[in-house]
Amino acid sequence: MPARQGVVVGAEAQVGEDLADRVVFGDHPDAGGALGRSHGRNGGPSDYRPERAQQATARRARRGTPARSAEPQDRKVFEVEEGAVEMAIGMGLPKMVARVLIGLWLSEDGRLTAAELSRGLKVSPASISMAVGYLTQQGLIRRERDPQRRHDVYVVDDDAWYHSTVISSRQTLAAAEIAKAAGETLGLDTPVGRRLARGGAFLERISLDALASAERWRDLPP
Repeated sequence: MPARQGVVVGAEAQVGEDLADRVVFGDHPDAGGALGRSHGRNGGPSDYRPERAQQATARRARRGTPARSAEPQDRKVFEVEEGAVEMAIGMGLPKMVARVLIGLWLSEDGRLTAAELSRGLKVSPASISMAVGYLTQQGLIRRERDPQRRHDVYVVDDDAWYHSTVISSRQTLAAAEIAKAAGETLGLDTPVGRRLARGGAFLERISLDALASAERWRDLPP
């Protein structure tokens, strides 16, 4: 995929700035981090040209500010960020939600304000608000109030997956109970009633197992 490789090469030329400004996800012109900056300077995703990026690098070098090559560790972070976002999207998260979640996961202490997320991902505060609202509802992050800065801080910690699993399992358990009740109402001697009752019973067992497993393994060491 030559076009894709060209974008990555252009992005790597810019990776070397502060990690907080290098959250690299997506191929939209408002994408955060090095990839978004490279696209913006060199024509956007629809008109990106590797040679244009190289010419821009040469001009910066002549101005006395040579572009820094990505260190091996920088490339590793870039690859982890990109792969993690693709994984989250594949699991069903919207792209912006995935970017915010992985941005928090890969931040130094797992704590960022909405303003920090907006600057790091180069997106609007409204986009951040929508994403953190969804993630908070799903238990993947939590919100804290910073009394000193008077800002909300969004946090991802070791209990994030536990809380998310519990919330999801409880939602599934509620759906199971509705399905079982509907099956009984329609009659277990009817095809629809049996189908609903059987599906509800299956979801009930799965949900209860997941809840028990979450409690059992909550304190699992790394």
